[in-house]
Amino acid sequence: MKIVAGIGSMLLIYTALVAYLGWAVYFWLISFLDGVNLWLFAAFWFVIAFSYVIGRIGHKWLGFTILGSYWFAFLQYAILLIPTANVVVLVVDLKNDVFVVGSLTVIILLMLFLAGTYLAYSPVVRKLEITVEGQAVEPLHMVIGSDFHLGFLSGKRHLRRFVKKTNALDPDVVFLAGDLVDDDPVWYARYGMSEVMEQLKPSLGVYGVLGNHEYYGKKIPLLVKVMEKSGVKILRDETILIANRFYLTGREDRTNSNRLSLRELKPEKGALPWIVMDHTPSDLNTPKELGADLHMSGHTHKGQMWPNHLLTKRIFELDYGYRLIEKTHFLVSSGFGFWGPPLRIGSRSELWSVTMNFRPSS
Repeated sequence: MKIVAGIGSMLLIYTALVAYLGWAVYFWLISFLDGVNLWLFAAFWFVIAFSYVIGRIGHKWLGFTILGSYWFAFLQYAILLIPTANVVVLVVDLKNDVFVVGSLTVIILLMLFLAGTYLAYSPVVRKLEITVEGQAVEPLHMVIGSDFHLGFLSGKRHLRRFVKKTNALDPDVVFLAGDLVDDDPVWYARYGMSEVMEQLKPSLGVYGVLGNHEYYGKKIPLLVKVMEKSGVKILRDETILIANRFYLTGREDRTNSNRLSLRELKPEKGALPWIVMDHTPSDLNTPKELGADLHMSGHTHKGQMWPNHLLTKRIFELDYGYRLIEKTHFLVSSGFGFWGPPLRIGSRSELWSVTMNFRPSS
């Protein structure tokens, strides 16, 4: 009963917020357009506001999902900008200049959308060099990507960017740290993304783990199958030895409450390095205590759109970037793709080029 009451309260608050934003947009429209019907506008406005929910009905409603994704971005920044514009109109007594103030607000929103789209679709390569204890003849060069959310908006063309940049780096191995698809792998299969992914040719292979969105899609066996067809080995609570050069542990996402503990997955590694992939960086202490050499994650998106990074910083001990804790190197990527709107503000789509050097054990 409490859950129902909570959902009802949230729905009521959301509806009131949508109504307020719609009221502001309507008054801006009628400042320069005659004959805008209030009821038609209200109906149209609420369809947009609930379009993402409508899109969840099925694949045939994909257009509503796309519309809803952009609505999320509009909602976030409209909540910040429209009340500010309303205060300006009232305090500065610009009641006769609603068109001017509203138009400036629209221009700012458009600029945010343009900048955010560019940062989402123009990924960069972050480079990192680390040194671990171990016996190796040569350094290990790896490329790390996460949070592709491959589907309709983060699609085949965006995946090509990853493959092109990765192959140009000529890594020994490629790691894909979860949220490879946007819930449902059907779009990955339908749009022929496999033929792009399989163009990755690192000498030691391509390895991935599941993220929370693979669990949301509830089609994990299909996801594992299409990834294997693409040349990506998905590790599910497994530790494997790769080319007698390093151990790799791929963990189930923490969404799976039955996943094994990292302690159960720890190898008898000897002088070989131990690398761990865990989609969500929820625990830095255990890898450090167990002596993992490198721990890779994604999930946070670095908030994706400012100022969401303030929230991820409070939730996670390390929400983005690189940190050395004792002898364990931690890396959290903001991701190559995006969730919801294809926008990034205050973050950027990225992949990491990491070189692991070795020194004799002290």
